Amino acid sequence: MTWSGHFHGYGPWIGTPESYHKEGNRRPPHPDHPAPPASPDDKQAERVLARYREVAAEFPTSNLPPLMTGHWLLKRNQTSAGRTWTDPAVALKWLTKHYLENLPFEREDGRRAYAGLETKREYAIDVLPVGVDVSWVYYTRSGNIVSLSVVCCPNRHHPELGCPMPPS
Repeated sequence: MTWSGHFHGYGPWIGTPESYHKEGNRRPPHPDHPAPPASPDDKQAERVLARYREVAAEFPTSNLPPLMTGHWLLKRNQTSAGRTWTDPAVALKWLTKHYLENLPFEREDGRRAYAGLETKREYAIDVLPVGVDVSWVYYTRSGNIVSLSVVCCPNRHHPELGCPMPPS
């Protein structure tokens, strides 16, 4: 498998499970948006359309992680020159730094809740050079969720999405 490109880092997003699990807020606007209500009395259709408009307006500027990792590329204001890299090792260093600053919770019985850091690092350094996104999402000791993502650009799963910020 060959791929040539660069990487964008997104996060760390740290928030409540309630925020993270609102999937509607994590989806980009659909090109075929809902039709307007058939009649002014159709309150349900009006509520659906109002909710769609709210989410469509918020998605591009929100720092809430999208459901599909590649959709970070649509959130142009979340892209930063300081988190745009051509070297996967630098992207991995960024992931590791933020992981160590926001450690996952540990089970009381001593068993692992998540794959260890070395396993995560080995996987990331193996797949990033061939254009596979890496996303680390886990619960912290406080009960919050942490999301760290490195998105490959151009993106294999969303080739139609343009680069929000080419490397300098």
